[in-house]
Amino acid sequence: MKIIFMGTPDFSVGTLEALVRAGHEVILAVTQPDKPKGRGKEISFSPVKEKALALGIPVFQPRRIRDAESVLELGKYEADVMVVIAFGQILPKEVLAMTRYGCINVHASLLPKYRGAAPIQWAVIEGEEVSGVTTMQMDEGLDTGDMIEKTEVALDKKETGGSLHDKLAEAGAKLCVSTLDKIEKGTAVFTRQGESPTAYAKQLDKKLGEIDWSQPVDKIERLIRGLNPWPSAYTMWEDKVMKLWEAEAVQEDSSLEPGTVVRVDKKDFCVQTGKGMLRVLALQIPGKKQMGTGAFLRGYHLEEGSILGNA
Repeated sequence: MKIIFMGTPDFSVGTLEALVRAGHEVILAVTQPDKPKGRGKEISFSPVKEKALALGIPVFQPRRIRDAESVLELGKYEADVMVVIAFGQILPKEVLAMTRYGCINVHASLLPKYRGAAPIQWAVIEGEEVSGVTTMQMDEGLDTGDMIEKTEVALDKKETGGSLHDKLAEAGAKLCVSTLDKIEKGTAVFTRQGESPTAYAKQLDKKLGEIDWSQPVDKIERLIRGLNPWPSAYTMWEDKVMKLWEAEAVQEDSSLEPGTVVRVDKKDFCVQTGKGMLRVLALQIPGKKQMGTGAFLRGYHLEEGSILGNA
């Protein structure tokens, strides 16, 4: 099929590659505009743009996909279908209805669960044992279109947002190829979604990562894994931001207030939470790289009874 591909981040790249390998003709890659990045504010291409250029695919970067000139430009290509995966803009109805087979979306959850911008991380944060990918026919709602195919992916006990991202990106690439094959053959089955049993998977921000030590330890430990590698979970220590990268839940309590350092050993330390204690195994402080807690304790003094957090 002749495909217009819409995507922006790393998560989209594997699907673009898979479509090309499967023999489809990707005639255009649509991605977000270039942005300045880093301290030097050098212009940075999106991962999809980099891959598209490497594959010799023309690139279109509209500031607003809804603008009339953007819609007109897309119409010039006479594609059979549009494949949309983490593009970053809401498509107008003119674009949704532009091609023979419409717009097929690859969404990183088992719809109708976790509609929204950050389904991968929220699946970890909320303690899901199974996640997956769904292909759907896009409509004007937010992830509400008819479902076509699903594939499940089990979460490991130590699953992070980053590791689940990679698993679902690979699964989504395979599923998209399968879905397009069924659509082309006329064997695809479209199923309407019901109401979502989960909250909207809202966009992540840095404030979300601030640890509330009054919460139960299991919830805090999942937050740390879900926000790894971005935006990361953190707490305050001696007026410094301490990012926590790896931790274990300890089903044990002390009489100390939440946020209090209960024990300090050679390789880790434990913090009292609202229920249970958190054993911190890897962290990062400003100006330093991520390190094991043992390395941190060899270079810095942390006393039992110290208070973490803004309280």
